[in-house]
Amino acid sequence: MIDIPPEVQIKSTIRPGSVFYFISNTFTTSEEPHYFIVINHNPTTDRVVLLVCASSQIQAVKRRRRNLPDTTVEIKKEKYPDFKKDSIVDCNDVFVKSMDTLILKLKMEIDITLVKKLRTAVKQSPIVEREIKKLISSSD
Repeated sequence: MIDIPPEVQIKSTIRPGSVFYFISNTFTTSEEPHYFIVINHNPTTDRVVLLVCASSQIQAVKRRRRNLPDTTVEIKKEKYPDFKKDSIVDCNDVFVKSMDTLILKLKMEIDITLVKKLRTAVKQSPIVEREIKKLISSSD
């Protein structure tokens, strides 16, 4: 059996809808791992990987974002079996990572129709920077 390093596996398999499960130092309220979904059109060639994060705290996210346009996407656990609970993605928070800094645990890929919904919600966000929106605007 060949032992392929994780960074080689990630670089050769990452694509829109790839889902990773890892602990982010961005969250001050949780030290638990979260599911992060790749929304780039071309994450292998883009200079950064753009990720959005899923939360099972649906009502808390809805309350927090109630004054924003439709910038959240709910994902039922039946649509994505790796989720233990129904979840919501707050597309106002886009995590920008370089490929080299990602040490991740790859999960099953999300359907591209859900990725398109996530991109649409990110583009509608008044909070997300224009540069990030440009990276995901082509090809939809």
